[in-house]
Amino acid sequence: MCRKVVLMSLLALTLIVSACGSPATPASTTVPIVIKETIVVQGTPQVVEKLVTPTPDANAPKPLPAGSVVINGAGATFPDPVYTEWRFAYQYVDPSVVINYQGIGSGGGKKGIADKTIDFAGTDSLLKQEEYDANPTLQIFPTLAGAVVPIFNAAPEITKGLVLDGKILAGIYLGTITKWNDPAIAALNPKQNLPDKNITAVHRSDGSGTTEIFTKFLAAVSDDWKNGPGAGSAIEWPVDKAGSGIGGKGNPGVAAGVQNTPYSIGYVELSYAVANKIAFADMVNKAGKTVKANAESLASAMADYGDKFDDKLAISSISNGPGEKSWPIAGYTYMILYKDMPAYKGDDCVKAQKFLEFVHWALTDAGAAKRASDLGYATLPPTVRDKVFAALATVTCDGKPLNFPK
Repeated sequence: MCRKVVLMSLLALTLIVSACGSPATPASTTVPIVIKETIVVQGTPQVVEKLVTPTPDANAPKPLPAGSVVINGAGATFPDPVYTEWRFAYQYVDPSVVINYQGIGSGGGKKGIADKTIDFAGTDSLLKQEEYDANPTLQIFPTLAGAVVPIFNAAPEITKGLVLDGKILAGIYLGTITKWNDPAIAALNPKQNLPDKNITAVHRSDGSGTTEIFTKFLAAVSDDWKNGPGAGSAIEWPVDKAGSGIGGKGNPGVAAGVQNTPYSIGYVELSYAVANKIAFADMVNKAGKTVKANAESLASAMADYGDKFDDKLAISSISNGPGEKSWPIAGYTYMILYKDMPAYKGDDCVKAQKFLEFVHWALTDAGAAKRASDLGYATLPPTVRDKVFAALATVTCDGKPLNFPK
């Protein structure tokens, strides 16, 4: 006699569709699944499919509500374009996390983390010994490298193809090179129709890591600069005393200053020049080669210095390296946190754990790396990234170990 196998079908499935908007945490539901089972019918094995609903695990952790973990950062404008991209993309990786970042300048970021008004800081300016002395548990670590480029507005005479070198840039900002048709500029640009116009030099008005990168380069190529204004995140600009300098806040402020001032020159991180379609000069590097600011020349600049970071995970400069393909004005950008992060009321160190997970994603995810390279940044070499991860694996929260992703 035949034995019949009756397969019960599911009569209805209810779908919950969330409204359009920010990514939301999926509801915790049990989903019917199909399983295969072998039965014997009249002595013959047969495979049948069954639709079953698993029993939920009462002990399984429930997902956090969307947007329930808010992490606040502020600081350098240098990495702001890529941090904006990363923050947006990470909402789809972990919808429970909202990361805020304000580009207020490296000086503002360092003050914010020292005052404990933010969870992390962004900076291109290295921490000074007195800052470590005031807050011994601060940990700085690099996230990316970027190129600083000389942008200019000298249309209609010059729209592209301008070539400069370090001594010319130092001369312009010292106020000793004042005209676009100066012989030093003309020698590098024999085919350009250089205008007989005064140069206005735009610089940062706020405490700036971009300025620190730029002025370290000027000090490396010009003794007059080294023994004069020197290098730092905020300096006294000789062009201001000469009446030919103007200040702008942040990379956006310098970019806007150049765009709005005829026959001006300034310095910004590469992505700001690209995004705002501002012309920027090629540079003659230490090897005497004319190079363009791009991924290749930035990678060469990083390779010149390898992983020569100090025990605090900082490197003084990667500018003016010897490589023939190296872009001469380059630097790492960093984040700063506390080695022992605080646990907020009712938080139980969730925020600290989530921040470490975000950093790990940003420094390992292929999509995050592509976003960075598309904007003109370079990701960390593997040896440098390994050092960063080794340091972050020791970060604690209220004295308790955190689980840094492997």
